[in-house]
Amino acid sequence: MTEMVYGALPVQEREPVLPKWWQTLDKWTMTSILLLFGIGILLGMAASPPLAAKNGFEAFHYVKKQVIFGGAAMVAMLLTSMMSPILVRRLAVIGFIVTLLATAMLPFFGTDFGKGAVRWYSLGFGSLQPSEFLKPGFVVVAAWLMAANEEINGPPGRMWSFLLMITIVVMLALQPDFGQACLILFGWSVMYFVSGAPMVLIGGILLAIYPAAQFAYSNSEHFARRIDGFLDRSLDPTTQIGYATNAIREGGLFGVGVGEGQVKWSLPDAHTDFIISVAAEEYGLILVMVIIALYATIVLRSYFRLMRERDPFIRLAGTGLVSIFGVQAMVNMGVAVRLLPSKGMTLPFVSYGGSSLIAGGIAVGMILAFTRTRPQGEIGEILRGHVR
Repeated sequence: MTEMVYGALPVQEREPVLPKWWQTLDKWTMTSILLLFGIGILLGMAASPPLAAKNGFEAFHYVKKQVIFGGAAMVAMLLTSMMSPILVRRLAVIGFIVTLLATAMLPFFGTDFGKGAVRWYSLGFGSLQPSEFLKPGFVVVAAWLMAANEEINGPPGRMWSFLLMITIVVMLALQPDFGQACLILFGWSVMYFVSGAPMVLIGGILLAIYPAAQFAYSNSEHFARRIDGFLDRSLDPTTQIGYATNAIREGGLFGVGVGEGQVKWSLPDAHTDFIISVAAEEYGLILVMVIIALYATIVLRSYFRLMRERDPFIRLAGTGLVSIFGVQAMVNMGVAVRLLPSKGMTLPFVSYGGSSLIAGGIAVGMILAFTRTRPQGEIGEILRGHVR
């Protein structure tokens, strides 16, 4: 009756979610991620059987677990990439609060699994490293605060993000986990720079790194041991770095052949921190260059898309996430060739590890969500408008 009097409400036609998502997605970045995951499975089949045999498991026990973790990571990535930036921010804030509390409780309920650093929760069927999930959450929250700082009568978001960053870095350093602490500091510094921070302040932060590193060296045996090993000119061939660098040297251009590598029998972390050594030894420099090209594709394409973004929050959050992703890959490979001290850092989507895979899937899903094309003018149009 109401419709007869007032007329029916017009039905708004909406574009289906999946086609719209596919049309706006950066397909080059998505393809690169899938290829990296596939390469990780391939290398896991080569690197993990020795460890499985040592622990009494079947040959491809860790490969099967990596497929399960990777599948969960891919689902998390796809679902996150379909979200709007506002929904990503809301969920990231919740996730950040949970993982921050989990990281704070590590000294009381965490374990080190005999590695000298309390970074994990033992779950019986596996382990959980909360700092992996803390990184993307922190980046989004810090970007939100910095973007709010630019608003008229906005809160002092830059200062709040700085205090938050310092708190997290100290918590991670006490584990000790200097690798993740450096990633958090680097990601925040990049976002702070992009948001328009004065160079004097950036320089002050860089200068403060030296006394902080000196303090860590004097008060942390774990940190001092890794720095001493890195600075020692004589490379012990029986250390992890010694095995890794020798494997890369032996691999040459085309590698020694699939399954013929020896480094996987000597390195306890061949399937995680030093997976690039297995790639270089068995498949040679060719595969290593392919891996580097895939990471470069993800980072550069994401940066180019973010450069055209008008929303300061999306621009800052995306830049921070991409920067951490790229630097983590660079650090992992740099350690293997002894350009950097050992950090205990995985190679994103290639190394074995449930926490790193799933957290990486969430982080890349955020990057894909932030770099999707939206109906907006490019930032260059705003700049040209000001000039006029």
